[in-house]
Amino acid sequence: MNYRSGYAVLVGRPNVGKSTLLNRLLGQKLAITSHKPQTTRHRILGIKSREDGQIVFVDTPGIHERGNKAMSHYLNRTAHTALIDVDVAVFVVQALAWTSEDERVLNAVARAGVPTILAVNKVDLVEPKEKLLPFLQMLAERHGFVDVIPVSASRGDNADALTQAVLDRLPEGESVFPDDQITDRSERFFAAELLREQLIRRYHRELPYATTVEIERFEEEDGRYLIGAVIWVEREGQRAILLGKGGQAMKETATAARKAMNDFFQTRVHLEVWIKVKKSWSSDEAGLSRLGYTD
Repeated sequence: MNYRSGYAVLVGRPNVGKSTLLNRLLGQKLAITSHKPQTTRHRILGIKSREDGQIVFVDTPGIHERGNKAMSHYLNRTAHTALIDVDVAVFVVQALAWTSEDERVLNAVARAGVPTILAVNKVDLVEPKEKLLPFLQMLAERHGFVDVIPVSASRGDNADALTQAVLDRLPEGESVFPDDQITDRSERFFAAELLREQLIRRYHRELPYATTVEIERFEEEDGRYLIGAVIWVEREGQRAILLGKGGQAMKETATAARKAMNDFFQTRVHLEVWIKVKKSWSSDEAGLSRLGYTD
C-alpha cells in the first residue's frame, strides 16, 4: 500500500460550511461554527491520519468583498496565503448559489494553479434533486476541477468520497505530523475560540464583528483547567449589551462556553470572564496583531 500525505486547503466564500465540513471530515469538532458569515478568523490545521495516509486539512476564513477594515484585509490575506504550498484545494460552494464572491475565490484558485476539487455543499437542501445537475454542469465548465463532489457537511453525505478524492491527489511520502496529533493549535487558542463561538451565536444581531477573545490565564490545577478570558469590544455600549441586565446575559454565555470547554478538553473547567473596551480594535493592524491576528 502506497502511503500518501500532504496538505489540502478548504477555501470558499463566507458561510458555505467550510468549518462544518472540516469537523465532519475529521470526525470531531475542531473549528467553531455558526450561521454568521466570517465566524472563522484564523487558519486552522486539522490532521486526519489513516493507515493509508495523512491529510492535513487547512481551514480558512471566507474570501469576501465586504468591509474595508483591517480585520477584513486580514481575513482575505489569511485565506489567500493558505493557497500557497498546498497539494490540493477543496473549493466549497453552496448548492444552487453562485455569487461574485464565489467568482473571486475561483479566480484565487486559478491563480494558485493548485489541483482543485469542487465540493458542492448543502445538497440535502436541494428540492427537487433534478435542479442539482445543471448547476454541477455549469460549475464544471468554469474551471478544470479534478473532481466535482456533491456533499452535505451537516449530514455527512459523501464525506468519505471527498476524503478519498483528496487523499488520491496527495503525493506519496511519510506523515507530516505524528499520528496522534489532530491540530497545530494550542488549548489556549481553542479556549478563546469556544468562548467566541458562544458570543457569535448569542449576540450575532447586536455585535456581529465587534468582539474578540484573549486568554490571559490558562493553568491546570487539581485536575481541572483554570481559564481567565478577556472579551474585547470597541465601545462601552457594546460592553453593556454583553453584560445584559444585572450581568445575567454574560453569566449564561460564560456557562455555555464553560460546558463547551468541558466537552472539548474532556476535563473540568473553571472559567472567569471580563469585558474590556479597546476602541476600534478591528480597524487597527497593530492592534489586531497584539490580539493574535497574525498570518
